[in-house]
Amino acid sequence: MNYKEYGKLNKDVIILLHGGGLSWWNYSEEAKMLEKDFHVIIPILDGHAGCDMEFTTIEDNAKKIISFIDDKFGGSVLLIGGLSLGGQILLEILSLRKNICRYALVESALVVPSKFTHYMVKPTINICYCLIRHKWFSKLQFKSLRIKQELFDNYYRDTCKITKQSMISFLQENSLYSIKESIINNTAKVSIIVGEKESVIMKSSAKVINENLQYSSLIVMKKMYHGEFSINKSSDYVRKIYSIINQ
Repeated sequence: MNYKEYGKLNKDVIILLHGGGLSWWNYSEEAKMLEKDFHVIIPILDGHAGCDMEFTTIEDNAKKIISFIDDKFGGSVLLIGGLSLGGQILLEILSLRKNICRYALVESALVVPSKFTHYMVKPTINICYCLIRHKWFSKLQFKSLRIKQELFDNYYRDTCKITKQSMISFLQENSLYSIKESIINNTAKVSIIVGEKESVIMKSSAKVINENLQYSSLIVMKKMYHGEFSINKSSDYVRKIYSIINQ
């Protein structure tokens, strides 16, 4: 597994799992702010720019990260955060290992499956994939995601490196993921974040996650859309991490 690393090796470990279609730069600003106090790891998820293999399943990614934590950090870390697809992988990790972290931050993770979305992924990508390398098309996509403008070059460069098969795989996996019953046993203190401007299904997902994690709290971020908290509000995100750890 490839990853970006910040901070000293003897610090408490924070792992941040980026969103689907993005890469390590999703959390690069946060990592630079946190590195003075923590050892920060940003894994590059399978199927994304800079990774070492195609995307298969959310479950496979979760098991890979658990093995990484076992090998490098003795089986547990201080905090794990994840956005969207990364948030789903984090939930899978929490369902597989009840004490893998003391704290977690789940942002905009979908756990209400949509068979229609799953059905539409492959034909949509088959039509649109050839357009991804055109900057005008990427700019339209980028604008719809409401990511701050200074990240466009990163977005365009790395989106062009995602294979069609990986894109189909992680979008289909994202659309059908549901929370596992075993997550009720997890002991981490979990903050669940969702934007006020997100879709109804995303807000419903946040409630489902909150109901299934015994030590969790749900926070609705005012006037925010999907992923805006970690992508566009890095200082606020870091303040949230400190408040979670110091509560």
